[in-house]
Amino acid sequence: MQRSENRILTTHTGSLPRPQSLVEMLGSLSRGEPVDQVALDAAAQEATVNVVSAQLDAGVDVINNGEQSRISFSTYVTQRMAGFGGSWTRRGHRDQNEYPSLVRPRVVQLMRDVPTCVGPLHYERLDLVEQECRQFVDAVAASGSQPQDLFMTAASPGIVALTLGNRYYDSHEDYVFALAEELRKEYEIIVSNGLTLQLDCPDLAMERHISYQDEPLADFRDVVALHIRAINHALTNTPPDQVRLHVCWGNSEGPHHYDVPLEDIVDLLYEANVGALVMEMANPRHAHEHRVYRNFPLPDNMMLVAGVIDTKTNYAEHPRLVADRLHQAVAAAGGDPTRVLAGTDCGFDTSAGSNRVEAAIIWLKLQAMREGADIASRELF
Repeated sequence: MQRSENRILTTHTGSLPRPQSLVEMLGSLSRGEPVDQVALDAAAQEATVNVVSAQLDAGVDVINNGEQSRISFSTYVTQRMAGFGGSWTRRGHRDQNEYPSLVRPRVVQLMRDVPTCVGPLHYERLDLVEQECRQFVDAVAASGSQPQDLFMTAASPGIVALTLGNRYYDSHEDYVFALAEELRKEYEIIVSNGLTLQLDCPDLAMERHISYQDEPLADFRDVVALHIRAINHALTNTPPDQVRLHVCWGNSEGPHHYDVPLEDIVDLLYEANVGALVMEMANPRHAHEHRVYRNFPLPDNMMLVAGVIDTKTNYAEHPRLVADRLHQAVAAAGGDPTRVLAGTDCGFDTSAGSNRVEAAIIWLKLQAMREGADIASRELF
């Protein structure tokens, strides 16, 4: 994982907007409708090439494939892993339940039903992991540029377990560790292709106001601790400095007044065997939490990818604001700017076609991040 040796490097959290034609094909695939696989692969490859180019044009240093070939950041596993079927009803966000008018209609109906675990898990289509890695590496090579680093996202065992539910394993713990063992294969393929692995883990924060909205905080902390143990199991063969972990309170626009405070979970996050945390630090509910690191110092072996761009608003952040936020992030990282990267709070298109920010404005926001990182670099190095 690349450090900010001479200047603040920029990155983002993963998902980027997909072309509408690709969104429609992915929607059909997720609903079990016939899809021309050759056409889908070609569309995903073209979209990957374009999104690589767009990131480079925006000045992003550490880039990915924008998750172009995936239906969403977590449910993509149902196209790759055996053991899922049927359907179940997932609980809604507590703040959205209280204010239902906030819920946006989906651009495309991705799934008729959300599947659940109905049998023993087995990662059957590891070839799709290899294909996604090759598409990305080939797209970077075709660009003629050399980014500072490449990363690829993958769902954490915990978020898959809580998104897709369980009707087969005897306990939640058994289910999570079965997922960890199967997802381990995906993680190791990503790293073997020379890519930094980013684990997407909204289960470590967001699920407090979804699956565990009625339980005591202590119960939720127990779940977070369990999920981190499962992550560490899945990373047994992967060096920490090749992994970054994204913690999220949900990429939904709303009051977020039931979000669990960072200070209530941060000690548990530090137990993850990873080289960096990717944290929300820009949106109005969590921008103040750079102060938490005063009482809970970032471990010496961890870097901080600081969210300096809000992914839920069409405002384009001012570069000076970005620079100010990076100063706060550097303070949170013990005053060492080499341990900080500039990032975004969350993905921009976490499920295909769901982006809240207009596609063209996303690139304005990423350009502002680059400009702000340049300002901060001149002041910090």
